[in-house]
Amino acid sequence: MSRNPGATSLHALEAGAAATPARLSIDSLGQAGSRDALSRLNAAVDELKALAVQPMLQRAVEALRVDDHRTADTWAIKALERDERNGFGWYLLAIARERAGDFASSVQAYESALKLLPDHAEVANDLGRLAFRMGMRTQAEKLFRHFLARRPDNTDGANNLACALRDQGRYDEAIAVLKPAVEAQPEAPMLWNTMGTVLGEKGDFPTAQIFFQEALRLDPAFPKARYNLGNSLLALGDAEGALEACDIALAAVTAEDERQMMRLARSTILMALGRIGEGWDDYEARLHPQFAEVTRFLVERPLWEPGCDLAGKSLLVVGEQGLGDEILFANTLPDVLERLGPEGRMVLAVEHRLAPLFRRAYPQIEVVPHKTYVMQNRPARFALPTDELAKIDLWAPMASLLREFRRTVDAFPARTEQLKADPARVASWRDKLEALPGRKVGLLWKSAISKNARHRYFSPFGAWAPVLAQPGVTFVNLQYGDCSTELEFVKREMGVEIFQPEGVDLKQDLDEVAALCCACDLVVGFSNATFNIAAACGVPSWLISTPGAWPRLGLSDRYAWYPQARLFLPPEFGAWEPVMAQMAEALGAWAPEER
Repeated sequence: MSRNPGATSLHALEAGAAATPARLSIDSLGQAGSRDALSRLNAAVDELKALAVQPMLQRAVEALRVDDHRTADTWAIKALERDERNGFGWYLLAIARERAGDFASSVQAYESALKLLPDHAEVANDLGRLAFRMGMRTQAEKLFRHFLARRPDNTDGANNLACALRDQGRYDEAIAVLKPAVEAQPEAPMLWNTMGTVLGEKGDFPTAQIFFQEALRLDPAFPKARYNLGNSLLALGDAEGALEACDIALAAVTAEDERQMMRLARSTILMALGRIGEGWDDYEARLHPQFAEVTRFLVERPLWEPGCDLAGKSLLVVGEQGLGDEILFANTLPDVLERLGPEGRMVLAVEHRLAPLFRRAYPQIEVVPHKTYVMQNRPARFALPTDELAKIDLWAPMASLLREFRRTVDAFPARTEQLKADPARVASWRDKLEALPGRKVGLLWKSAISKNARHRYFSPFGAWAPVLAQPGVTFVNLQYGDCSTELEFVKREMGVEIFQPEGVDLKQDLDEVAALCCACDLVVGFSNATFNIAAACGVPSWLISTPGAWPRLGLSDRYAWYPQARLFLPPEFGAWEPVMAQMAEALGAWAPEER
């Protein structure tokens, strides 16, 4: 992984942030150069008999039909060497490069083909699919609309456009595109599968299952529908059924990016079943170069592997994914330090907002901020300049360390403090909160991350009513983002005033947020970055989880990551009323009787 962050690329380099690979459903967008597209392409190429390049193009088409992308690439290049203005040559090269996983040069080839073949709609559809795979949803939407306008009765057109709309959170529009397509072609399993993914993103997993099952009735060998059915089963708490479906799907899939997506999903299913070591092994799929959401680590040093001798070595550990993930995955740091020994050295690269918390907790570690860029529409993480990297013996993405140090639930330590807030700021906040009546409970109810339909795993704010009604408590707002609507609602409808801390940016100033959490008697809510900060600082924490949540590691009575945390589980997905009633009862027993 050698690209320097200052290097040029197909897309402009810009500051960015790598997100948790959370959306694990697979879309039926077809393969580059579908059977129908290759048939049309073959017919078009056949009409070029007068051209010298025609035999070369024909051989490229024949190679693609048997999934031989290397041979197809060779013949397409030969054709373009003869005639660089041949649009079909560029199109065939684009398909071959995409199938090889070389998305950057594939995009360039598709763009050249589209300019030379403006009336060949399949080029727009294939370029749209590639843009979609690379996370370029708005560009994909435009290309799919271009294709659908020219091929209005084409199943792929409606299906692909619906996928692009769904991934922009425009669920009703996606359904409006799919509904007439399903009515016109009810025998098309792809459309039923995509409708299921839309409903799953909305959080309606029971109905999504019906659509996945219909797709499988129409085509029992449809691996993507089988895989998506497995994901819905996991969300509803059936991890055994999810694993069975995922394994069947994996056995039938050949595209490497889809295999790695399924492998990553399988890792979370295994962990939900308590098969933690196997789960961490499969979790390495997130690092595979053809995983659609892979983050490239710009580190040219030997990669740590389980079993490596660390004694006396210099080790770079790089945080990954979201803020909450960096905090969770740091669970292994004391074990790693012990392995390094007194002569060893650790450099830890984390999100800059977390750096002060890690420095206080681990004064023996050199903590530096990592930086994330977008290169060729993929996140790339930079940790150390070249001269500093030269001093490093080994490096590891932070989550990979779990493969050796946390293979069982029993390997998680009973250590309550994993981060350390500023003691002076904690004392300052305690003084401020002391003036408020009752016990102080920090409150979290949503995630600020809108992508990957994370709203599915958070209750509506109104469901908190029985908890907020408990006497003897002053709730402290710890929720980042715009909360004015919810705070006004609870004050107007329930007469409960949630304390809004002044002078602190709850999203950016995480060192101050940690101090505020530590000044509270308890923090309650769903798992987001702030909950993980509070729990890692040792604050008593009550977590509302969901039936298929893999971080529970198959446990329902405790949370292995934070031994002082208490779990609250709904009886089924989306059943918020009983779990809120349970938390309200527990809070009533914990808090004093009067405010």
